[in-house]
Amino acid sequence: MKITIMTLFPEMIENAVNCSILGRARQNGLIEIEAINIRDFANNKHLQVDDYPYGGGAGMLMMADPVCRCYDHIVEHSSVAPQHVLYMSPQGKPWKQQMAEALSSEEHIVLLCGHYEGIDQRALDAIVTEEVSIGDYVLTGGELAALVVADSISRLVPGVLGKAESFQDESFSDGLLEYPHYTRPAVYRDEAVPDVLLSGNHQKIAAYRREMSLINTFNKRPDLLKRAKLTEKEKCFINEYAKKRCKS
Repeated sequence: MKITIMTLFPEMIENAVNCSILGRARQNGLIEIEAINIRDFANNKHLQVDDYPYGGGAGMLMMADPVCRCYDHIVEHSSVAPQHVLYMSPQGKPWKQQMAEALSSEEHIVLLCGHYEGIDQRALDAIVTEEVSIGDYVLTGGELAALVVADSISRLVPGVLGKAESFQDESFSDGLLEYPHYTRPAVYRDEAVPDVLLSGNHQKIAAYRREMSLINTFNKRPDLLKRAKLTEKEKCFINEYAKKRCKS
């Protein structure tokens, strides 16, 4: 898996991806993340990449030519052509776990980071396959969003987390939020770990965790329950839990 990030601030990317799990995955050759400086492809002596927008308005706009020339360079020097070019944009499709899962099996993807007031539409039309957003807010640039997307994809690549089980039960993997976790000591400040987790009965533990996942989702993100694939038994469990909540 190779992720190429087109950016005006490659140092932001490099500083982040050299740490923790992503850093180890890069060192072990499980993923390749590179940051390409769009400014290197400016076709002027001052390396200018922005200009005033036609029609007026506040701010500056990234020009099409440096962006397109940067992308052409990526394609020319890649053994595998990028299958997807994602533009980090507040106007984009909301980023979801399912999107990260789908892209984690691709060989090469490109993440495009905008800056200033955005990028000349002609560049977007020429190279972008999809615009994605990490939330309904505006950032000063696309780098932080690109890092979020790159991290969420990379951790799903086989071997990056060590075991597939590390992410199979995580929040959003099945449309629900994850169950609560506990570790040693068994009792902390008079609060004990639920007995079932100490029982050694894996069937009961799995059932308990599923119920807690349902409860957690109901309490924090009830909107997710409408889209989740639940059994009739699970629907009845949630209905009974909701009734108890109303009485209390």
